[in-house]
Amino acid sequence: MPGLSHGWGDVQALQLRGDGREVVAEQLAEEVPVALVYNGLSHAVMMASPLDLADFALGFSLSEGIADKPADIRAVEIVPEAGGLSLQIALAQACFWRLKARRRQLTGRTGCGLCGAEALDTAISPIAHVGDGLRMTAAQLHAGLRQLVSLQPLNRQTGGVHAAALLDASGGLLVREDVGRHNALDKLIGAMHRQAHPGGAVLLTSRASYELVHKAASAGLELVVAISAPTAMAVQLAGEAGITLVGFAREDRMTVYTHPERLP
Repeated sequence: MPGLSHGWGDVQALQLRGDGREVVAEQLAEEVPVALVYNGLSHAVMMASPLDLADFALGFSLSEGIADKPADIRAVEIVPEAGGLSLQIALAQACFWRLKARRRQLTGRTGCGLCGAEALDTAISPIAHVGDGLRMTAAQLHAGLRQLVSLQPLNRQTGGVHAAALLDASGGLLVREDVGRHNALDKLIGAMHRQAHPGGAVLLTSRASYELVHKAASAGLELVVAISAPTAMAVQLAGEAGITLVGFAREDRMTVYTHPERLP
């Protein structure tokens, strides 16, 4: 499978411009099936970029409530398979018993939102409530978004992936990329725990869906900033969780939908 080492592959394409046409080489983002297998039990197959997969395994496990804490993930082995990649995850036994009790089979798609929900009454799970210790200015958020543009190597090569980033009070950014915006945030949550990062504001190069807010709440993240619109359910859940949700953060403007007190 080409491009697994750096997240993109080369293709030939016909470029039409005005009256001319030219065969050109294009670099496109890889999108591969990634299976998450817990103690030998296949749980999910997600379409994802083949980068930062140890972060993805940890972040997905925490944000989906499969693991309660990072230490519940004892080991992660990345195994190439004929059709993609398998993440063989050693999960603490108590968590594994719980997973088996509510076992679900799901196949993820890029940008999926309700993967694995078996019934309407289980589609939206209760949301965690975050703390209230973070304060940032609009100027800090805009500066972080401008800096983020230069910290997306995969998107710079392909123009086809999302990023999720943690902006700390000093202006530093921790960034993860993926073809799926949910995967990018899972990778970021995993990286945050693996690096013992203190947290900060989450910057998203996408719209803000309910699931992104839900994942941020599961990680205790208080401020979520998206360059595009939120959904109505995302606003509702952010309000319930105590999250400050910001949308349309572009150029010199942004819209604050919930808990504006964190932006003095």
